[in-house]
Amino acid sequence: MVNLSVNLSGIQMDNPIIPASGTFGFGYEFAELYDINCLGTFSFKGTTLNPRFGNPTPRIAECDSGMLNAVGLQNPGVDKVISEELPKLAKVFHKPVMANVSGFSLEEYVETVRKLDDEAQIGWFEVNISCPNVHGGGMSFGTCAGSAEQVTAAVRKVTNKPLYIKLSPNVTDITEIARACEAAGADGVSLINTLMGMRIDLKKRAPVLANTTGGFSGPAIKPVALRMVYQVYKAVKIPIIGMGGITTAEDVIEMMMAGATAVQVGAANLVNPYACRDIIDALPSVMEKYGISDLNEMIGAAH
Repeated sequence: MVNLSVNLSGIQMDNPIIPASGTFGFGYEFAELYDINCLGTFSFKGTTLNPRFGNPTPRIAECDSGMLNAVGLQNPGVDKVISEELPKLAKVFHKPVMANVSGFSLEEYVETVRKLDDEAQIGWFEVNISCPNVHGGGMSFGTCAGSAEQVTAAVRKVTNKPLYIKLSPNVTDITEIARACEAAGADGVSLINTLMGMRIDLKKRAPVLANTTGGFSGPAIKPVALRMVYQVYKAVKIPIIGMGGITTAEDVIEMMMAGATAVQVGAANLVNPYACRDIIDALPSVMEKYGISDLNEMIGAAH
């Protein structure tokens, strides 16, 4: 028997697999396809204080070995998430869930987390300071160590639940941002969010996305994600949730060897809705193939 369970900031998870925010909705749609309680947990759709329609269409563009998205944090707002989405989720998912929160000011981040903090279903907060597809917020907080520290410290005051800060790869030195979050009281960091990219329509001679640029995700970004997780593992003492191009059980183990305690699966869910379930099913045999009896021994093993 192999051990897949990991402990993420005091909460025991059956395995390290977490569908990434924005690729799994609020879970109940996927629950119609399979029992999502097989997951370690999942990070629900990015939630803001007020409802957001998101960016104009087209919002999605295919690329070689990946995709671009510029959805723009479309969500019903925190009050509706609490009154409608979480009760529906509770019927199909019986484990602590990760609440992904975004904002356009310090006050919005704080108020959204404060409202969600009373919800018993929420085990962790994942504060997104790295969304590249919105203007006047999102990534602007995550590209400067001072701003990242400010958001972390402000949110830390309104919750005692484990607080993870989702970091942008669109920076010169991601370790500087990670250290700032750790110093301000973060319990962990999530990385990486999408890389900035674009496509151009040859016939229209114009950008494919209405937003011009979007977040690039998928298998092509895995080497960048691994490098950054590896660097951050050496720079901080808090746990890391690693993500970026994960599609197989082998990818999960590779990301854990770089330094991740848990691993998020994003774009793969949009290609194959059973991706996370299939990865979990494959993990034991892949572990046995490489002589691994306990996944915890793989955290930072490449160091």
